Amino acid sequence: MSSTHQSLPGSHAWVDHIPVIWFEPQAERPRRELIIYLHPFSGTKETVLPYLQELAAAGFVALSLDAWQHGERSTESREQLQARVFGNFRRYMWPILGQTAFDLLKVTDWARATLGVEPSITVGGLSMGGDIAVAAAGLDRHIVRVAATVATPDWLRPGMHEVANPDKLLPPGEPDAYAHYFYDHLNPLTNLANFAHGPAIYFLCGEEDTHVPPDGALRFQTALRIAHPVAGEHIQVRLIPGMGHLDSLNRELWWPDCLAWLTSA
Repeated sequence: MSSTHQSLPGSHAWVDHIPVIWFEPQAERPRRELIIYLHPFSGTKETVLPYLQELAAAGFVALSLDAWQHGERSTESREQLQARVFGNFRRYMWPILGQTAFDLLKVTDWARATLGVEPSITVGGLSMGGDIAVAAAGLDRHIVRVAATVATPDWLRPGMHEVANPDKLLPPGEPDAYAHYFYDHLNPLTNLANFAHGPAIYFLCGEEDTHVPPDGALRFQTALRIAHPVAGEHIQVRLIPGMGHLDSLNRELWWPDCLAWLTSA
């Protein structure tokens, strides 16, 4: 099944139940390489069109997809989605993270078979998209490079505050058995063995981010260095001074560095 989306740039398709968009390279490179970039919570694949277009301009096949329960896979408004998930974060966010990480396996298989890209794949993501990118790198050894902006490898997010009110703690809620399955098997911080193969992961964290506290990335880096020393050396964390979570809307604070990382392999 495919969708034309004639009003939007790029190419569109459905990969089984997953809607994707991609751009062909606009510059010559020795190899046909794929970079996947994932949108933040309550966004869509169209949210990241500017990033995809810049990646394509740099010579890469640039692709995104709608996360589970987002975009063309949504059955509720953005406001309803936000109210439901933030009303019980662990019950409703963990399945979104986990199911989309699983979906990425299908998309990378499809891209190698259909788009003719190289086996090694780079993935980036903003906020929730970064959480998913990191988890997926623990599942799929074809993902060798990740850039995660204002994201965390600790799905518990201790000390998480509301997005728009950085002084107010956000109750984490209680997961049901379904949500806990995803946490038990995919949460990066408690599944360090998933990363023993050593994917290169670059966290770009806001030093003042109280919604996605940056200490999660630092604790993951330390824990992986202890459990799997060689793999742990492939984790980098940059704390961006003065940047809170919503400051990531100013892409000039982080995107030039992220773009350089994604395209430098």
